This record gives sequence, structure tokens and C-alpha cells, in this order.
Amino acid sequence: MRRGLLAEFETPEAMLRAIAELRSRGYRRLDAFTPYPIHGIDEALGLRRSPLNWIILPLALAGTAGGYLVQWFCNAYDYPLIVGGRPAHAALAFIPITFEMMVLSSALTGFVVLLVLARLPELWHPVFDVPGFERASIDRFWVGIDARDPALISPITERDLTELGAVTVAWAGKERS
Repeated sequence: MRRGLLAEFETPEAMLRAIAELRSRGYRRLDAFTPYPIHGIDEALGLRRSPLNWIILPLALAGTAGGYLVQWFCNAYDYPLIVGGRPAHAALAFIPITFEMMVLSSALTGFVVLLVLARLPELWHPVFDVPGFERASIDRFWVGIDARDPALISPITERDLTELGAVTVAWAGKERS
């Protein structure tokens, strides 16, 4: 949400009721800003499950296979070194490095994909200019309606949010005309 209407609520229950009511009225581009995770907010906002797992899995498997192949190439093909009667291709001896390569490739892939999906780093956002929004990390609960939501009609939506118990209603970014 680069631009939109923000509403401040005093309790998480009031915020969840407002989100449910807004969704029943046809608002689909909603967001929530809370000081801590709230049970049921994903379902209330209608969020889908993150694709992060399905992006990381194939790359973790590729890292695992790459780790195994490097060990096989070095120990069994390129420079076979027979020590103590152990075969050149000793799969059990490759397990620790293969496992560590899976963990390393998963962690690095997850970190990079998370940055891309979350569009980070983002040093400034229009919601930070809204007076009182800093309390979203302390004790207040904010609901944001994206300006691109077709159901958002400024005076009507502001009145609706106030009726739903919003303490403050303010625009983030430039108001849509």
C-alpha cells in the first residue's frame, strides 16, 4: 500500500471486527499494522499462504545435489584416494556435507527471496508520515485501505471507518481525487 486511507483502533478485537465488516462491504485491498501478531488476522484479511516454501524447496534440493556432486567428483572421479579400504564413492561419508549444503542453500535462498517478496529494504514509506502511526509498534492497531481499491470512496469510507470505531482516520500519501 503506497497510498491509502488509514484508520486507528484501540484494541485488536475492534480492528478485527472492522476488517470483517469492511470485507463484507466489498473492500479487498486491506492491510493491517499491529504491534504484535494477532491470531486470525490472516484469515480476516483474506491473505493467501506465502509462496516462500515452494520457491525455497527446489533451490534447497539443487544445493543438496550440488554438494553431493562436488564431493563425488572430488573423491570418486577426479582424485580418487583410497584410505583404509574405504571405497572412493562412500555415500555415507558425504551425508554431513550434503546436509550442510542443504541448510546453507535454504537459508541463503530464503533470505534473498524474502527480501524480494517483501520489497526490502524500504527506507521510507508514506504511512510513516501519518501522525500517531508510530504507536503501531507500541499499542495501537491500524487498518489500511489501498487507494487502488475500487470500493474506496473517500468521504463514505472515512464515515464508515469512524462508525466502525476508528479513533483516527487519515490519508497516507497523496489523497486520491
